[in-house]
Amino acid sequence: MVRIILTTFVSIYAAISALAVDQPNLVVVMTDEHNFRTLGCYRDRLAEDQAFVWGKGVKVDTPHLDALAAEGALLTNFYVSSPVCSPSRAAFLTGLMPHLTGTPTNDRPLHDHMVTFAEVLGKNGYSTAYLGKWHLDGTGKPQWAPERKFGWQDNRYMFNRGHYKKLKDTEDGPRVDAKIGRNGIPGYNLNQADEKSYATDFLMDRSLEFIRKNKDRPFCLMLSIPDPHGPNQVREPYWDKYRSMTFQPPKTMLKNVGEAPAWSGLSGNNYIEDLELNQAQMAAIFGMVECIDDNMGKLSRELKRLNLEENTIVVFTSDHGDLMGEHRRHNKGVPYEASAKAAFLLKYPEQVGAGKVIHSVMTSVDFAPTVLSMMGIGNGLPSGQGSDLSNRFQNKNLNIHGERIAYIRAASLRPAWVAAVTEGYKLVVSNKDEPWLFDLAKDPDELTNFYHDPAYRETRQRMRNALRRQMELAEEPALGIPGLAKWLQPTERD
Repeated sequence: MVRIILTTFVSIYAAISALAVDQPNLVVVMTDEHNFRTLGCYRDRLAEDQAFVWGKGVKVDTPHLDALAAEGALLTNFYVSSPVCSPSRAAFLTGLMPHLTGTPTNDRPLHDHMVTFAEVLGKNGYSTAYLGKWHLDGTGKPQWAPERKFGWQDNRYMFNRGHYKKLKDTEDGPRVDAKIGRNGIPGYNLNQADEKSYATDFLMDRSLEFIRKNKDRPFCLMLSIPDPHGPNQVREPYWDKYRSMTFQPPKTMLKNVGEAPAWSGLSGNNYIEDLELNQAQMAAIFGMVECIDDNMGKLSRELKRLNLEENTIVVFTSDHGDLMGEHRRHNKGVPYEASAKAAFLLKYPEQVGAGKVIHSVMTSVDFAPTVLSMMGIGNGLPSGQGSDLSNRFQNKNLNIHGERIAYIRAASLRPAWVAAVTEGYKLVVSNKDEPWLFDLAKDPDELTNFYHDPAYRETRQRMRNALRRQMELAEEPALGIPGLAKWLQPTERD
């Protein structure tokens, strides 16, 4: 009898173990404020004037990210739900639009009851870890290992805010290894950071330690690299490599300010008044991107060495873009392509064909339900705005097109603009201006408003109606702003 019970127990244990082995791992690498044109795999898909907006041949090579795209899927139209750090990250983790998470703008904490994809995976037997910038617990800075984990079991190397350059391990846990002032406040200075202590390298090395420790059980790791967000400085040899480059102003920097949309934000700290780029800062951004790419190579080699490559989903993306001079602006916050669109690469050899290109729109809120479905978990999330788009990745077609319309919003509880995005078109509705309709095929620079063009009547109607429907489903506060909502109503001219 004992032998029968023991045999049964062993069989059950073996079955559970086999199931665990079959469960795919998930590794998400998210950079911060990253222009998609800095990746070779995106430049290769653009016309020359779009690929080299800072001058002919002015580029940073990204062979490891290019290999990730070639071996998996690349999304040409991945838009963040709101192009600012905290709200974008909240949407990505929860599948909810930012205003429903407690984080409609920066430095606002997630609601306690929010459920992330990490929590769902943890309940399904996964070991989970988050390393790097979090930016979802309020104003704490750097605030290592926030008390509220939201499903991230190991968050020792999570810090709430900041773009620190040099990190170290101490007896009290990780710390910033650079100080400013007499009070020793953690600082952003390089302080002679090297390949072991520079934040990108340091955090990747700790990520690989987690992977090695958990290689025999299903795991979920999210690495949030604080680069290439400013301050624009990077360890050598990366910075020095690009100092000899001459960065030309993008042609959209030279546009007539009076012809720009009122929502374009041509004022304040992000506005470029003198029509010049800071050469050293541009060189540092390119250097940060190359450092990120080299670390992605380290990740790829380690997954291969551990025989985890086939059964691990690797995702590379960013929380939002960086205009880097386009439209006379730096940074983000507006619906222009270089601000609201981010790179998105996904490799999963067991399910995703190599060289797949998905053109149909996907946004931040779609990530969690999509990846959970691909992992065989089911959604597991409370009802949200995100859609399960896993079939796009799993089907055998290598080029995916589709007339999907999604909506994104400004970073505010009552946003100054909302936008409908689809493959080829973008409709921006604001309380500051009349609507702007962009034809991204005809006008990739986003300089011309086609909203009143009779040839775009049907496109305008379709996108406006889809935008209003989605805003209603998401309980969008912008519908309560009369100056904005009026543009979403059918008109006699339609």
